[in-house]
Amino acid sequence: MAPAQELKFAAGNAGEVSALLMRPGDARACFVLAHGAGAGMRHASMEAIAAGLAAHRIATLRYQFPYMEKGGKRPDPPAIAQATVRAAVAEAARAGAGLPLLAGGKSFGGRMTSQAQARAPLDGVKGLAFFGFPLHPAGKPSTDRADHLADVNVPMLFLQGTRDALAELSLLEPVVKGLGRKATLQLAEGADHSFHVLKSSGRNDREVLTEILDAFIAWVDTIIQ
Repeated sequence: MAPAQELKFAAGNAGEVSALLMRPGDARACFVLAHGAGAGMRHASMEAIAAGLAAHRIATLRYQFPYMEKGGKRPDPPAIAQATVRAAVAEAARAGAGLPLLAGGKSFGGRMTSQAQARAPLDGVKGLAFFGFPLHPAGKPSTDRADHLADVNVPMLFLQGTRDALAELSLLEPVVKGLGRKATLQLAEGADHSFHVLKSSGRNDREVLTEILDAFIAWVDTIIQ
């Protein structure tokens, strides 16, 4: 696999941010992949997702939110984060040269993507995928963060660990069910918010990643036929 291509693009009024385009030669779609709140686009988990998807002929555009680009720890306000998502999708459309687009990401990045889509459809995006949707803060169960999902008009895939402290299943399952046929929930048994499993589970993190990427690919196949 060729190394990822280094890119930069303007994130609204927040300045330039960095991006990494990993595109296999026979790519059939491009996933615009946003990072979580605590780690940027070069984190090992982001690298693993991008490499795993490339093996299935899915290109990825990973990118930084402005606060991460500047080395900050406090996530950008929603308006800035959503503008960055929109700019990243536009960059993926340009760099991907006509590939069907999907968007989403890990935790915070996935939620900012869904908020952007709910406000105004992201150009060319055929579906959203969440690698651990952060339904609520740890220890503070609520569904308020899901209210905007009713305004998302494309298919959604929720990839969630059953031990995710940021998405209690007793709350998440009714949310997904309430979204109807446009939403799919895929559970990773025993995995936490980072898709880590305990040794006592009899599985390892690599096996869990394979499982969730297989679910992602199966979902993509239903969208870009």
